[in-house]
Amino acid sequence: MTQVMVLLRVMPEDINVNVRELKKEILSKIKANIQEVPIAFGLVALHVTTLVEDKGGEVERIEKTLKEIKGVGEIEVLEVARIL
Repeated sequence: MTQVMVLLRVMPEDINVNVRELKKEILSKIKANIQEVPIAFGLVALHVTTLVEDKGGEVERIEKTLKEIKGVGEIEVLEVARIL
């Protein structure tokens, strides 16, 4: 089955969340590449890139998994692209 690359922006709940620990927790739940992206005033977003199967509900499953992690605030899907 074809795979899809998903890029998500994960925002911490607040500025006091330890971003390094948040990255470790995300990586313990899903296989991903994570990049820190400074936003403003010390707030850092995480761009999480992962591969999922090209079938319905996979992106929602990843979002649900990430939302269950303590310290995660908002999650935004930035890009979904089919891998050839």
